[in-house]
Amino acid sequence: MPNIPLAERMRPQTLDEYIGQQHLVGEKAVLRQMIEGDKLSSFILWGPPGVGKTTLARIIANRQNRKFYTLSAVNAGVKDVREVIEDAKRQRFFSTPNPILFIDEIHRFSKSQQDSLLGAVEHGTVTLIGATTENPSFEVISPLLSRCQVYVLKSLEVDDLKKLLERAIATDAYLKQLRFNVEETEALFRFSGGDARKLLNVLEIVVSSFDGSEITINNSVVTERLQENIALYDKNGEQHYDIISAFIKSMRGSDPNAAVYWLARMIEGGEDPLFIARRMVILAAEDVGLANPNALLMAQACFDAVKVIGMPEGRIVMAQCAVYLATSPKSNASYMAIEAAIAQVRQSGDLPVPLHLRNAPTKLMKDLGYHKGYKYAHDYRDNFVELDYLPEAIAGTAFYVPGDSAKEREIKARLEQLWRGKYKM
Repeated sequence: MPNIPLAERMRPQTLDEYIGQQHLVGEKAVLRQMIEGDKLSSFILWGPPGVGKTTLARIIANRQNRKFYTLSAVNAGVKDVREVIEDAKRQRFFSTPNPILFIDEIHRFSKSQQDSLLGAVEHGTVTLIGATTENPSFEVISPLLSRCQVYVLKSLEVDDLKKLLERAIATDAYLKQLRFNVEETEALFRFSGGDARKLLNVLEIVVSSFDGSEITINNSVVTERLQENIALYDKNGEQHYDIISAFIKSMRGSDPNAAVYWLARMIEGGEDPLFIARRMVILAAEDVGLANPNALLMAQACFDAVKVIGMPEGRIVMAQCAVYLATSPKSNASYMAIEAAIAQVRQSGDLPVPLHLRNAPTKLMKDLGYHKGYKYAHDYRDNFVELDYLPEAIAGTAFYVPGDSAKEREIKARLEQLWRGKYKM
């Protein structure tokens, strides 16, 4: 087997070799037009691992013949950023395009590190390309984010993975010497999870397990070989999304033992603690909800505490929060309510706001009937008066349907008493 990993040997060198992300780099797509038109501006690539963020940045630098600096937010500091910027300034000439500074995992940069980039990006000393697996709205400071476009990359589809597999077998200098018998690809693609790098790593593991020159690929072979090589498969945190998924599902399923196990796996694997804490905030609202309103307060307090005290002590706070969420009663009624409401908005469009709910700051608006008929709830008994608050076309539609927890049974009883059957719950 070659010393260079298959994923590195198969790294595309041009846009035509690049697989996936056709919404960005396909014919007439926004990034391709920017690249081919030599009108490159700073941007951030947001997407899951193994979808080609780093590769795309390198292709752009090569295509435009620009100097390419690369930093990883895991081990680079403010000093490293400033050294790159100073070097970029020394390289500036009137006829030379400004260099590209690629920062991998930019979400791990602190505020001060991100601040150090602002001047260079604003003045065009460098064109910044950031890569992140986290929502940049939460992780990138507003002044820097306002100077960058954000492009969302998607996990590879089955057709993309099929092309990648076929290309690797047909073009890799080592693999094309072997004979392949591809019977099934479902397990191969399923274990890859839409991650190109993971697919090629799995293929390499399967190939290395055969002594002869004929390689058989089917579901049972792939599953068996991965189980035998699980340590290699877990290398470098490639099960990042699988393990966070197991953690979330364990808390949703009310199993505190499984929750703390998966939490420990992430902690030992060096996972970003704020990534874990943030997911618990989401779960508290999505899966516990009003069955235990204190859950969201607990999760937010956990996030704040971990942010302040850091690790290793933060593990204790996260464990307490995970156990609390796992043992809380569950309800996804609020989550289902907003999903149903969004679906209604998309279906019915911009329905007019009822006149009695509109403000009437001018005489003309009052003459047109704005605010007429509105009843101030606090003027009535129990601070309630029956009134139509939804647009007429969807009056009586129940988006929020209380769950069956003790707390939400109370909510349901009160709503039924107030609205007397107007909303069918």
